Amino acid sequence: MNSLEQLKQVTVVVADTGDFASIQKFRPRDATTNPSLIAAAAAMPQYAGVVDAALKWAKGDSADKSPAAVCKRAVDRLAVEFGMEILKVVPGRVSTEVDARLSYDTDASIEKARDLIAMYEKVGVKRDRILIKLASTWEGIKAAEILEREGIHCNLTLLFGFHQAVACAEAKVTLISPFVGRILDWFLKSTGRASYPSAEDPGVLSVTAIFNYYKRHGYKTEVMGASFRNVGEITGLAGCDLLTIAPKLLAELEASNEPVPRLLDAALAATRGAELMHLDKAQFDTLHAEDKMANEKLKEGIDGFSKAITELEKSLEPKLAALG
Repeated sequence: MNSLEQLKQVTVVVADTGDFASIQKFRPRDATTNPSLIAAAAAMPQYAGVVDAALKWAKGDSADKSPAAVCKRAVDRLAVEFGMEILKVVPGRVSTEVDARLSYDTDASIEKARDLIAMYEKVGVKRDRILIKLASTWEGIKAAEILEREGIHCNLTLLFGFHQAVACAEAKVTLISPFVGRILDWFLKSTGRASYPSAEDPGVLSVTAIFNYYKRHGYKTEVMGASFRNVGEITGLAGCDLLTIAPKLLAELEASNEPVPRLLDAALAATRGAELMHLDKAQFDTLHAEDKMANEKLKEGIDGFSKAITELEKSLEPKLAALG
């Protein structure tokens, strides 16, 4: 077996892309998207029909017919349109993200999540095939806690700190996405190092600690490593519940025959996981303020995804005008 096939023996492989062709090629169980990936896919000529479908829907749905309002509404629909297409290819679930600009507003995040699920359900997609992505702010985690009680399953993204993972588990969210590569980026910049071996990679160590904590204490929340910079980070987490991987790295794994042994094992977590913690908002805020890496990377991630959404809205205006 090649390295990708070996990895699939111990971990659920998820494709981190909005490109259907890549998803078909690598046959993952699930797929994840984010605003940057949706924007990149929307710019591809082969997906012009998907973009037009979202714009036409938004023209009819939006009470405010101004181009800016229609394009803002179209962005939500575009995420759903891509999700619908992805679900024709993957047997499992697709993650669809709530507008990152709502990351510090619990009520608005809940309303947006319900709206996205309603769009899916109106076209016959059941909610058990959708993961609503929310940023791992305290407000996003509290939104997810309420949504989960309604049967709307959530993927908590932009997760960098152990405190965020603890709060997500206590909120009983379905899945978390710790950002392995972005953690590495921060440590490389802050230390001046050129690289870390896989066994010492700060992102790999962070996800390993979260995995062991969840398994030791019997949390049902799944751990899905995300945002990888190299194959070593991926194979360093073999055995994790899920790993969401970009097409370039999936191709590298497929082309490799290097052995991929299981390194994360739920059966061993009792001897490796940290002691049980409980966090209220004040404790969460204190730990977040003390964790410089998590603090900086969460803000940076929210700002980046917010910028991608704003740019996508603007890019849709000429396409809306062309529809007439």
